[in-house]
Order: sequence, then C-alpha cells, then structure tokens
Amino acid sequence: MDSTPIALAADHAGYELKEMLKRFVISLGYSVIDAGTFHPELPDDYPDWAEAIAARISSGEAARGILICGSGVGVCVAANKIPGIRAAICHDSYSARQGVEHDDMNVLVLGARIIGTELAHDLVRSFLGAAFSHEERHVRRLGKVKAIEQKYASGH
Repeated sequence: MDSTPIALAADHAGYELKEMLKRFVISLGYSVIDAGTFHPELPDDYPDWAEAIAARISSGEAARGILICGSGVGVCVAANKIPGIRAAICHDSYSARQGVEHDDMNVLVLGARIIGTELAHDLVRSFLGAAFSHEERHVRRLGKVKAIEQKYASGH
C-alpha cells in the first residue's frame, strides 16, 4: 500500500457517500485528504470538486482520488479535462479493478444516487487494491492515451 493519501471530493449530492467512504478508506489503512464539499446545504458546482481532486493528484499530494456526484457523469467529464487524470465511473468491481490494472485509472468516480453503501465499499476496495500491470500492451496503450492528451493540450 502506497503511503500517499487518497483524496476524496463530492458535490452536494455526493456529500453523504463521501463522508461514509472517508471513514471506510481510513479503516482500510489509508490516509485521506478531504477536498470538499464541506457544506452540502450550500449550492455548489461539480467541476470545482473535480478540479480539487485533480490538483491533489497532479501535485503528488494524493496517489489517487475518489470523486462523487449524483450520477458520476458530471464530475467524470470535468476531471478528464485535466491533464494526467484518468477518471472513470465504475459501478461494478471488475471495472474498478481493471481500470487501474489496464488503464492506470487514478480517479474512481461514483454516482451517489446510483449505488448503495455495500457496493461503494466493494468498488473502493477493488480500486485501491489494484495496481497498474505494466504489461507491454497496457504500457503501449497508455502511451497512446498520453500522446492524445499531449496533442490536444498543445493545440494541434
């Protein structure tokens, strides 16, 4: 297990699930960075929380992130706009594990209005327990993904 903390963030719709998962991640032996929201009763916008997670991962402050909104869609779209972030909505444990092993996924996205507590636990356990395989085919494919990111980041 990497000693680098796991960052968690959610908009108002994902706040309760974030709070529950924060305790769960700590129970698994990880340290946690809570990147917000801290006031679920106030209006907020999901792109702010996607950026909060991405900033912690990009800086090396966090190893991976867990990002939550009502469906997962909004925060996933926003997070993937940030260079170096590979976020995916996972509502099954196979995808949560395989996304890390094959695609070096670094942000698990959950829909708080879609899944329940036990499934959320399984997804987080699968995500955090997985490691990138470094198999040649996965490294090659990840290299192509990074090349696409670079191509469009530079405006070409």
